[in-house]
Amino acid sequence: MTETPAYGLWGLVIINSVVFILFAASFTRLQTPRDWRTLGAFSAFILALFTEMYGFPLTIYLLSGWLGRQFPGVDFWSHDAGHLLETLFGWRVNPHFGPFHILSNILIFGGFWLLAVSWNVLYAAQRDHRLATEGPYARVRHPQYAAFVVIMFGFLLQWPTLVTLAMFPILVWVYVRLARQEEAAARTEFGPLWDDYARRVPAFLPRIAISSPYAPRPGDGPHD
Repeated sequence: MTETPAYGLWGLVIINSVVFILFAASFTRLQTPRDWRTLGAFSAFILALFTEMYGFPLTIYLLSGWLGRQFPGVDFWSHDAGHLLETLFGWRVNPHFGPFHILSNILIFGGFWLLAVSWNVLYAAQRDHRLATEGPYARVRHPQYAAFVVIMFGFLLQWPTLVTLAMFPILVWVYVRLARQEEAAARTEFGPLWDDYARRVPAFLPRIAISSPYAPRPGDGPHD
C-alpha cells in the first residue's frame, strides 16, 4: 500500500456525491416535505462520506499517530489504505476485493433495489388512495427507510469515517421519527385497517421466522 496519495480530488467529491444523490432521488419521487427530509438526511451522509474518500481524509489525519504505530509500513495517505476495515483486519491484497468491500457492495446495491421497489409500490398505492401492503410492504412497514439505512451501513463498511460513524445513529433516529409521522397520518386515513396491518407487520426488521407475507383478512374491505 505505497501508492501515490489520492486526496484533494474535489471534482470526484462533487461528481460522486451528485451521482448517488440523484440516483436516490430518482427512486423517491419527491412530492412532500417528508420526502425531501428523507433525501436531505441521506445527502448529508453521502457528502460527508465522499469528502473524506476523495477530498480530505479527516479520520486518517486525526488517527494518523495511532495508525502509524499499530501498522508500520502502511501508507495511510494512499487510497487503498483508506479502506480502514480491510487494513485493520490485515487484508493486504486489493481492498476492493476484500470481504468488507464485497459485503458493502451487496448492501449498497441491495439497498437501492429495495428503495426502487418500495417507492414504486408506495406511490402506486397513494395514487389509488389505498394502503401499501404489497411487495416489501408485506414484510416491513417502512422498507424505504430501511433501504436508506442499509445503503448507509454499506458505505460505512466500505469507507468508515469518524464523521459518518457519528452521523449514522442520528440519521437512523431521523428516519424512525419520519416513519412515526408517516404512521400517524396512515392511522388517521385508514383507521382499523392500518391498526391490523401494524399489528401483523414489523416496522423495520422482517421477522426471522418463516411466515407468509401480509394479506388483508377476509372482511377487511378495500385498501382505501
